[in-house]
Amino acid sequence: MSHPLEVPAEKIPAPGQRTLLRWNDRNLLLFNVAGQLHAIDDSCPHQGASLFGGRLEGHTLQCSAHGLRFDLATGYLLNSTRVCVTRFPVETLEGRVFIIVAKEPKE
Repeated sequence: MSHPLEVPAEKIPAPGQRTLLRWNDRNLLLFNVAGQLHAIDDSCPHQGASLFGGRLEGHTLQCSAHGLRFDLATGYLLNSTRVCVTRFPVETLEGRVFIIVAKEPKE
C-alpha cells in the first residue's frame, strides 16, 4: 500500500537543486533535473552514507563518501543492475507535488 507525501511548495527545488525531506524515520531527497523531479532515499546502499551532499551532473548523483555514481532516473549504480538506491515515484497534481512512499505497517 502506498501513501502520497505532499511536498510543501517552499521545499520544491528549482532546476539543478535538491531538497531534504523527513518522513517518519527516513530522510528523502527530491531533485529537480531540468524540470523533472526525482525522489530517492538519502542513504547510499553501499554503507548508508547521506547522498544529500553528493555531486550532481545531469541525472547522475555521486556519493560523496565513496564515489559511487547513481542514475536518478533508474536508481541503479552506473553500469550495474545489481546495486540501486531506493527511488520513489513523484506525481504532480494541480500544481501540487507528491512523493509516493510505501505505507509502513503499524506495530
